Amino acid sequence: MKKILLTLLIVTFSNQLLISQNIKRANSLFERRAYIDAAELYEQEETKTQEIYEKLGDCYYFNSNMKEASYNYKILVNHYAKTVNPIYIYKYAQALKGIGNFEEADQWQQKYYEATQQNNVENLKTKAFFETLNSTIDRPYIIKKLNINAEYSNFGTAFYLDTIVFSSSRINGNLYGWNKQPYLDLFKATPNNLGELENIKPFSKNINTKMHESNAVFSKDGNTMYFTRNNFSKGKKGKDNQKISHLKIYKAEFINNEWTNISELPFNSNNYSIEHPALSPNEQQLYFSSDMPGGVGSFDLYVVTINTDGTYSSPKNLGTEINTELREQFPFVSSKNTLYFASDGHFGMGGLDIFKSEINATGYSKPINLSTSINSNLDDFSFIIQEEKETGYFSSNRENNQGIDHIYSFTRLKKFYVNGQVKNKTTNVLLPNTLVSLIDSNNKTISEITVGNDAAYEFEINPNTSYSIRGSKKYYNPSTIEFSTDTEGNINKDIILLLESYEDAEKKVVVENGKIQIKINPIYFDFNKWNIREDAALELNNVVAIMKKYPNMIIEIGAHTDCRGPEEYNLNLSHKRAASVLDYLVSQGISTNNVKSIGYGESQPLNHCIKEGICKEKEYDINRRCEFVIVN
Repeated sequence: MKKILLTLLIVTFSNQLLISQNIKRANSLFERRAYIDAAELYEQEETKTQEIYEKLGDCYYFNSNMKEASYNYKILVNHYAKTVNPIYIYKYAQALKGIGNFEEADQWQQKYYEATQQNNVENLKTKAFFETLNSTIDRPYIIKKLNINAEYSNFGTAFYLDTIVFSSSRINGNLYGWNKQPYLDLFKATPNNLGELENIKPFSKNINTKMHESNAVFSKDGNTMYFTRNNFSKGKKGKDNQKISHLKIYKAEFINNEWTNISELPFNSNNYSIEHPALSPNEQQLYFSSDMPGGVGSFDLYVVTINTDGTYSSPKNLGTEINTELREQFPFVSSKNTLYFASDGHFGMGGLDIFKSEINATGYSKPINLSTSINSNLDDFSFIIQEEKETGYFSSNRENNQGIDHIYSFTRLKKFYVNGQVKNKTTNVLLPNTLVSLIDSNNKTISEITVGNDAAYEFEINPNTSYSIRGSKKYYNPSTIEFSTDTEGNINKDIILLLESYEDAEKKVVVENGKIQIKINPIYFDFNKWNIREDAALELNNVVAIMKKYPNMIIEIGAHTDCRGPEEYNLNLSHKRAASVLDYLVSQGISTNNVKSIGYGESQPLNHCIKEGICKEKEYDINRRCEFVIVN
């Protein structure tokens, strides 16, 4: 019996020792970021602790295996709710987004805000957020996965003269413990007209080593480059006394047709990473990402000034407008001084999303997510763009190949315009305050503008589409011009709208008594009558002819009397006569929308005959009239 007990004790002790050694080895692999090997050892543990679930979740999370990550984080946040660090709640939410479970992810993200007492954060819903965001984007990006992608990682593109430099694991034979992929080298390729990369060749042997080289940036003249390289040599420890592969930024110069003078930047460290260099348009600032102490989150964006003597200022954190308590990495600054970067701390689709922020004299504008036209629910990063062409590249592991990154090209839909001016057809002078409308082939108004003093207009248009441009102005005959765009949206010319005034176009349209009128011979009514006489009809037909010629013309029929007789009687009589004239015009085919009638009675005399008995008959006749005033 004693032997049996002793044997059991030895076996139990041996098992405990084996378990202890297993955990110790797994933790060592985890600290070295050999996540795949570490995960295999953690999975072997029958009894898992809170720490194991944390590290198991992270092993899968950092290799974009969000299904396994969410499984382990779920156990962690539910079974250890009282002691779990809120950061794992956030990672669980991100992992749920990675498998497309956005509704539950939103719930856990809100729990993270509550756990971290971020009560001022809006309770955003992922699907609704991106539906609203996408509705504001007039020209989305059209993306395409490059043909060069295969079973190895490609990412981190950079513009270098007329070529593209990128990082790839396609050749290096050493395997990196993080994702069991070969170490990264830099490669150079030529982009073709479709954005595909051709003639791929390894970059300079002076730059590529047996370790990682990635994420380069080049000066415009191509004679200076900054790139990322890890500081770990196999079998050796860094100064932090752990076998952790920290990253550093190096500088190199192109002299005598080769890359030389390769040196570390002075603010590198063996105790944390400095990575992902990016140059400002004037090449006087260098941006990068780092997990150096004192930052806002796990990785922040920083900037240094490159002094004229080649020295550098101290790194400056970009602040909380850009940085969060999570990851901000892969900066790029465009020619228009727009900062693009990847973040999983700002609200997004899941994993790293790409954001942009305008750099100005006072700092940085609020980051804007590039929407689902670029971002996926996994990692999207390393965005570069030629603003003038609105084309570029970015990297993503959206196909969920467990940490394998691919390069995508993108083109933003181009904007095309029709523009021109509005002028008087007769005098060729500009016509400010003209309403100009863009109309589609279904006669639906797409957009309108009232032109300013320069009488200029501009509308965005689409390729392969038929349109009309219409100009309308008070007292002018509207002008409409039809046109169509070709496959590239070009119409090859400005469109000048020429509008003719009614006064220039028709002799019977005159300015009289301060009003633009259709002037005809006087029409007469029988005493105390308002019916249209035959001689009056002949004159009114002149009005009918002009209005039919200009179907957009609108007139007011104003009937006036002299002052003889009771005022109320005269007013009622003028109303009846004006209405009778209107009825006649309508009977001849004029739309009721184009005419209105009003009786003024004796209220608007044209002379001094405002009392009965002070004027001759002919003087009173002047005030008895019917006016046809053009109002539009």
